[in-house]
Amino acid sequence: MAKPKEDFSVKEISPKIRAISKYSMGPATSHDLVEHMSYLFVKIVMARNLIGLAGPNTCDSYVELKLGNNKATTKFLENKSSTPIWNQVFAFKKEKIHTREVEVVLKDKADITNEIIGKVSFLISNAPQRVPPDSPLAPQWYRLEDKNKKKLMAEVMFSFWMGTQVDEEFSHAWHSDSIGIGGDGISLTRSENYESPKLWYLRVNVIDAMDLVLRDKNMKDPEIFVKAKLGNVVLKSKVSPKKNVNPSWNEDIMFVTAEPFEYPLILSVENKLQPNREESESLGRFIVHLTNSHKREAAKTPSNLIINLERPEGKEIEQKEVKFASKLSVRISLDGGYHVFDECTQYSSDFRPSEKQLWKAPIGVLQLGILKANGLSIMKLKENRTDAYCVAKYGTKWVRTRTIVDSLDPQWNEQYTWDVYDPYTVISIGVFDNGHLEERDDPTRRKFHQMIGKVRIRLSTLEMNRVYTLSYPLVFLHSSGVKKMGELQLAVRFSCLSMINMINTYSQPLLPKMHYLVPLSVHQLDTLRHQAIYLISLNLSRYDSPLKKEVIDYMLDVGSQTWSIRKGKANYDRVTTLLSGFLAIIKWFEKICNWTNPATTFLILTLFVLLVLFQEVILPGMFLCFFLSGLWRYRKRPRLPTHVDTELSHVNTTNEEELDEEFDPLPSRKTGEVLRRRYDRLRIVAGRMQIVLGDLATQGERVQSLFNWRDPRATFIFVCFCLIACILTYLISIRWMICFTVAYVFRPPRFRIDFPSIPRNFLRRMPAKTDSMF
Repeated sequence: MAKPKEDFSVKEISPKIRAISKYSMGPATSHDLVEHMSYLFVKIVMARNLIGLAGPNTCDSYVELKLGNNKATTKFLENKSSTPIWNQVFAFKKEKIHTREVEVVLKDKADITNEIIGKVSFLISNAPQRVPPDSPLAPQWYRLEDKNKKKLMAEVMFSFWMGTQVDEEFSHAWHSDSIGIGGDGISLTRSENYESPKLWYLRVNVIDAMDLVLRDKNMKDPEIFVKAKLGNVVLKSKVSPKKNVNPSWNEDIMFVTAEPFEYPLILSVENKLQPNREESESLGRFIVHLTNSHKREAAKTPSNLIINLERPEGKEIEQKEVKFASKLSVRISLDGGYHVFDECTQYSSDFRPSEKQLWKAPIGVLQLGILKANGLSIMKLKENRTDAYCVAKYGTKWVRTRTIVDSLDPQWNEQYTWDVYDPYTVISIGVFDNGHLEERDDPTRRKFHQMIGKVRIRLSTLEMNRVYTLSYPLVFLHSSGVKKMGELQLAVRFSCLSMINMINTYSQPLLPKMHYLVPLSVHQLDTLRHQAIYLISLNLSRYDSPLKKEVIDYMLDVGSQTWSIRKGKANYDRVTTLLSGFLAIIKWFEKICNWTNPATTFLILTLFVLLVLFQEVILPGMFLCFFLSGLWRYRKRPRLPTHVDTELSHVNTTNEEELDEEFDPLPSRKTGEVLRRRYDRLRIVAGRMQIVLGDLATQGERVQSLFNWRDPRATFIFVCFCLIACILTYLISIRWMICFTVAYVFRPPRFRIDFPSIPRNFLRRMPAKTDSMF
């Protein structure tokens, strides 16, 4: 039986949100893109007058909340105090509460009999309703009772109320969605906001060095280069072409660094011990602290720095008699006029330069409501569950929703906001399984967060102020094939602050000006991007609830530029689809020239004669056609944002061998026959590309050879033809020449010869540089 075809299309949904109008023209309100969920909040503040088994100040007290079968506990305080302070908030989802009463039980951890110190209860129906911006409810003291309901001197201070996820206490509260997670695991399930570090390009222009001292004074032709180290990144310049103690380079070494510039730049002049070997000795070094470095906003060249190099370690005794006065000339600048790329260029969410003074005012506001997911796949096979959370990135701001424990249909209903500086940007939303909550046989084994799927939304494809409520399929490509991992429901609104600024943005350069004045090569941008990703991963791992490296790599599309036959086929189809329209026009023109349909050919000739007689209407008529074509296509405009197209991506037509190659890292883990087969296949594909590139180069070189006298007879014929054409075009009106040309092109079939034309025959005989190749 054939496997049913999965549905990978985007669907519109109708969630119960306040922004129910598709076109919300009024001011946007907070949390109007998510469904409001009711919670019972209980805030445990402190207790007093506690007496343990051994008397006052002997309790390791904690509070336990009981709602039917649901339990939650505060942190344990082991300070033996009679007035412990907790200040913890608990949020219980209303739809999961199946009891009328809540018990607040105070216990002593040191009491091995598990006897309670006291308890107090309240009815859920008595909980007041609180809606922000109402002031927080003041906590009250409640007398505790023992198990015989006798009043005690001990008291506990707490407050309780009914609210929603809009409540300011919600973000740092314990949630009933995390039942069963204790200890430090609670902090790893809460929603968090992260900020990427402010990144700069560090340009080190190594000019030359003077008066270097070699260890081996008899060495001839020393190979000297400069080694620069910033943090864990080490880069080297080329070997100086001047083989003496005064080498020169004039070469740029580029780094990515992050504020507050905690890592110094270490420059070292090195001499290779042996040719074609990596071993080298230091001839001098210097440490540069970047906090005082020049920050460059424009293309102005920074001033030269003449650095006195420090004597290498361990050479004081050996070179005691030599005065050490080696110098290095460099230019060091923090280039704030560039945008530091951490994402793929085509999926970038920000194009602002590093220097904040160069930022322009925001043109809009992006609001994202992460509603829920449906039908997620089971990620923890051993425990038969999924602990899902979402991560969204736009610009330098990252957000993470809370983790919904053990649910294949999690509900988050969290809303986030970003400022927008350019509409040609993309917001990325990924869904992950929380690996911190997985039970492992080996506690030392690294906890991995598995990827469930990702959604990208390009802001320029969204209509202004419209609320999109969509269900996106979570599509993930494995080495075994493509799989739908579930669906993610989102609400998105892109609001415009100034339509004039929005329209003006389309006339401005996409990248900051430094990218055009002092452009960086593709190789430089790729290398610097990997440095930027490393710094972002390092920074976001320092948070109390860190983002894992695999999450950051997946969101930033690390490794997406590697070779893939599947992507090659997809891009080939994109090119053929793009050219299919031109090919169709060419075939249609050939039919007209061949008088396949005489009526159509006669109509085209008549139209052409009218255009020749009334030349002033050619350009207006052309733009009118474009205008009418745009209006006609408005009816069939896309109604929904784009998403992953499995047919265009060739994920359904590829095989496991090609996918296995695509997921094979660099360097390859394969050996033997598999690697040989893949290499042979790559050679075949590259051979075909080589033939196409060679044919294109040949045609261009044949046109060039019309003037270079490589074939003297052909060039003489071409020069004479140009002279005759010059005289004829001067004597004959251009209008008559056009009419003659069109009459020749549209001549009836009886006057045609099915052979190549004279210009084609002539050009085919022109020489090319293929004669000079092996």
